[in-house]
Amino acid sequence: MSPTQVNKRVFFRCGNPFKILFPKNNNNNATLSPKLLSILNNFETDLTVSIRELIPKDENDIITVSWMNQAMESLCGTHKSIRTLVTDLEHPVSDLEENLIYMYSDISLKLLELCNAFTSELDRLNHGNLLLKFAFSKLETNYVPEEFSHLDSWNQLMASKNPRIENCGAVMSSLVESMNHHHRLSEKAKKKQSAKEKVLLRALYGVKVKTLYIFGVFAAAFSGSCKNLFYLTIPKDMEEELPWAQAFMELQNSINPEIKNTFLSDKFTVIKDLEAVESGVKKLYTAVAQEGSVPNLLVELLKKSVIELSERIDLVSNETRRLLKIVISARDALNETLWTKFAEELGATLPMIKNVKRLVCE
Repeated sequence: MSPTQVNKRVFFRCGNPFKILFPKNNNNNATLSPKLLSILNNFETDLTVSIRELIPKDENDIITVSWMNQAMESLCGTHKSIRTLVTDLEHPVSDLEENLIYMYSDISLKLLELCNAFTSELDRLNHGNLLLKFAFSKLETNYVPEEFSHLDSWNQLMASKNPRIENCGAVMSSLVESMNHHHRLSEKAKKKQSAKEKVLLRALYGVKVKTLYIFGVFAAAFSGSCKNLFYLTIPKDMEEELPWAQAFMELQNSINPEIKNTFLSDKFTVIKDLEAVESGVKKLYTAVAQEGSVPNLLVELLKKSVIELSERIDLVSNETRRLLKIVISARDALNETLWTKFAEELGATLPMIKNVKRLVCE
């Protein structure tokens, strides 16, 4: 695959497990009670709004660290909303939901791995910012040789590869396969699906599509390769029924071409804030080499760019770690629900398993 090709993905090649949710020539929502319809409509309305808010107003917003922070913050909200929806359904655990819990446990592990990869890259970028700040402190004394050593270290750091980011492509592909596999399992039980289970499946579909796409954008931006960028197509029989589908397609169609064009232009990175810093470092090198002295105006402009980049990266890091905690919390809650069901079926009190958060802390 060439660096500029975009992965075109259609979920569920072996059959669409959501077909029962979207019957042709039928008003699917008519089968839901007013309460369930309200729960679903509220969730999908919020999902539509959150996706539409991520559509860049112009090409200058693609891709900025501010947009990345907004996207990660939006994902946090969506993952919290799906947990609220599960609570609002007040539905006992069924065999289908057992499959969904196993599915989420599998998928959440991959989401955690990707979150850790993203935070490691953000930490690496901030380490680069620290090197530049050291350089600025030396520039104030007009001591060029020492300053160049920090700039050289920054260049070497930016040219290096992050193994965790390099592995994102494999994790993303595995994530798609996990989604497809577990949905094929749930398809087998579709005749037994209650109205509440249909609502849950439909809501989960939207969460997965949004999460996978945004994670793909992050992976592509950090790796410098389009191979991690997905173009997700929603099956025709579902597109008309999903209120968020149009906004999602608009989001993809506004971001993907711009990222692809940036890669084709051989720019340093698709992240505009980081590109501005790299451009400033180049100008500084050139100016010092030609003039033999430190150009204060260039230094001040570069310093401003680095400070802004550091602050924005901190925000993205915080939101990424918040998403990680939300995923861990949801995973633990679902596992506890399943464990409680097993205890009731056995008529015994089972020792509670350690949750992921405690295992991580230990």
